[in-house]
Amino acid sequence: MRAARYYDNHDIRIEEIDAPTPAAGEVLIDVAWCGICGTDLHEYLDGPIFVPPHGHPHPISGESAPVTLGHEMSGTVAALGEGVDDLEVGQHVVVEPYIIREEDEDQPNYHLSPDMNFIGLGGRGGGLAEQISVKRHWVHPVSDDVPLDEAALIEPLSVAHHAYVRSGAKAGDVAIIGGAGPIGVLTAAVLKAEGLTVIISELSELRRQKALDAGVADHAFSPKEVDVVEEVRKLTDGKGADVGFECTSVDVVLDMLLDAVRPTGVIVNVSIWGHKPAVDMHKLVMKEIDLRGTIGYCGDHPDTIALVEQGKVDLKPFITGKIGLDDLVDKGFDTLINHNETAVKILVSPTGKGLEG
Repeated sequence: MRAARYYDNHDIRIEEIDAPTPAAGEVLIDVAWCGICGTDLHEYLDGPIFVPPHGHPHPISGESAPVTLGHEMSGTVAALGEGVDDLEVGQHVVVEPYIIREEDEDQPNYHLSPDMNFIGLGGRGGGLAEQISVKRHWVHPVSDDVPLDEAALIEPLSVAHHAYVRSGAKAGDVAIIGGAGPIGVLTAAVLKAEGLTVIISELSELRRQKALDAGVADHAFSPKEVDVVEEVRKLTDGKGADVGFECTSVDVVLDMLLDAVRPTGVIVNVSIWGHKPAVDMHKLVMKEIDLRGTIGYCGDHPDTIALVEQGKVDLKPFITGKIGLDDLVDKGFDTLINHNETAVKILVSPTGKGLEG
């Protein structure tokens, strides 16, 4: 079968590799779609980061570069390994792509397990291949009513859902989101579905309009055109937002959130930082703001899937491109790196199915 293999930064190759066979307790999946994640872009530009460098195998998977990429995947069940009897061939599924020590899989915070990594980065196959075999524990069934292209966004939507859970926000609260990139707009989608008023701060007019048109933002402001903090105060009778979400890894955005959130409010840092940010601790202390981290997801997939199945979150507006494996770098990575104002989520069809016309 064909797969996208990561060797090193700026070195991704489309190769023929052996098709997997499901071991006992595993599910063989025909991959329909796989999204390109910001993490994949970081690996391409600056890696290896999550990918174990060649000759330095991951302590759990035992694999090192080259590895198959892709962790935002959807597909159909192709075959069931011995002992798996609660799924059916042809059923729609998505993958919670963790590589975690088996003894930690049922722990309350399994996503914080030592040496945690991701399928499609740390080994064990990936979604940028025609097939993948995954332990049943990490396979989530999805209604056949959910199109498989939209189902591929359930993984990043689960990242957004976990950020929402970490915030402690509730219906009726006001949220300010810094950044309307893929995770920013998906966070907005979850918050709207949960009954919050959503305000977005974003430089790009195209991204602001996308959030408004998709119905995931009530208000969207440009920090170059208005004082976002003042606009938030106007909308909250001078109190400030109840919760803030940092989705840019930009210092000035975090500082804006410290000003925009009310005293005793919460800020959740969703983004991955490539540098050590400057945090105004005086603002944090004097307003007794809780600054919280979030990574991945932990038990979020069932709730996220329910939001999609019940029609509370519409993922279709965020799919901005579909390509085949051969176009992964030129029309996928390069587009997301150089034209990220217009591209939200680009999906890859490893088999080429669904690209007709």
